[in-house]
Amino acid sequence: MRSWEQNVEQERNREKDMREKLLSVIEKNSRIDMKELAVIMGVEEIDIANELAALESEGIICGYHTLIDWEKTSIEKVSALIEVRVTPQRGQGFDSIAERIYKYPEVNSVYLISGGFDLLVTLEGKSLKEISAFVSDKLSTLDTVLSTATHFILKKYKDHGTILAKKSEDTREKVTP
Repeated sequence: MRSWEQNVEQERNREKDMREKLLSVIEKNSRIDMKELAVIMGVEEIDIANELAALESEGIICGYHTLIDWEKTSIEKVSALIEVRVTPQRGQGFDSIAERIYKYPEVNSVYLISGGFDLLVTLEGKSLKEISAFVSDKLSTLDTVLSTATHFILKKYKDHGTILAKKSEDTREKVTP
């Protein structure tokens, strides 16, 4: 006969597996219907709703986003990746400077990275000039920023696991010599 501890452990593992599967499914398609999710997961709709609410309240699910291929619109957007070398703050490490940077509204994300730079900042602007102004007027003037390297994204092929630049069929007539 199984002990009470084994039953509790088995239930925890089941919940962990359900969470992992649920998060994997909604990461690829956050618009999936609750009924469809319940079928995929093999549980009741109310269980899905409760689990999603718990994941949101625990801060595991931080938001729901729409991935847009801006190249297919008439809206001009420029994306950039900016590597930043900083002096970490005593007792705070990189956290306080990262917070100062991510509070700028034009910043999409800030990552602590390994290698020659400390932080990777991503942002979007209307033009190269707008991004350049952000780097020169705001980012590089922060007292803990030692240097930056800005990389402009020329074309996105895949973003957040979604292929954006699909190969188009060559419709030209083949000519042989």
